[in-house]
Amino acid sequence: MPSFLEAPVTGAYHLLTSLVDAIHPLAGSYAAVLAIVLCTLAVRSLLIPLSLRAHRGMRARAVLMPELKKLTEKHRGNPERLQREVAKLQTDSGTTVFAGFLPTLAQLPFFWLMYTLFSRAVVGGESNQLISGNLFGAQLGLHWPLFTGTPAFLVLAALLAIVAYFSARLALRQLDATAPKLSRRLAQLLPFGTLLTVAFVPLAAGIYLLTTTTWTVAERTILQR
Repeated sequence: MPSFLEAPVTGAYHLLTSLVDAIHPLAGSYAAVLAIVLCTLAVRSLLIPLSLRAHRGMRARAVLMPELKKLTEKHRGNPERLQREVAKLQTDSGTTVFAGFLPTLAQLPFFWLMYTLFSRAVVGGESNQLISGNLFGAQLGLHWPLFTGTPAFLVLAALLAIVAYFSARLALRQLDATAPKLSRRLAQLLPFGTLLTVAFVPLAAGIYLLTTTTWTVAERTILQR
């Protein structure tokens, strides 16, 4: 790992271990799990302004959809002109196609830190204490292929599937009734990508995914009211 990335990893490690030590008297062996959940909730709280902006952007795009369809029909044979006209329409309306991805993009550094912290035996020159935390007997640094003897990953996968189901329903509700069949199919399937992801990341990262996707579903449910 490049040396300039070691500082944030080491800083995050000391922050998380301090939190684990602080809540250990209350949470016991699940202190590391609770620390991951609390840190994820803190990050998502900081990203609420971006989530609100993304929601406003999605609503604005829904209003602009008829205009976008007209532009597509009018400039179907001229992709460059279509691209310019769509960009102009988005600029005039103050929205962008990337607004809906802002909260996800902003979380990537945190996800990377979580993955890194629970994938290394040594952090900052000392033995990594975080990977010894456990959930239902499975250490938080384990990947699914190494997992044996506890139901932790199965429980995690089941909960992620439930959250993905509700996320897919919300995504379908946001689509226009005339949306292409492919778009509707993708809206149904993409939320279940977390189940594939959790098979390749440490258990700790899976806990992060469960926490942040649950937050997203709750947040979008409130905003769509």
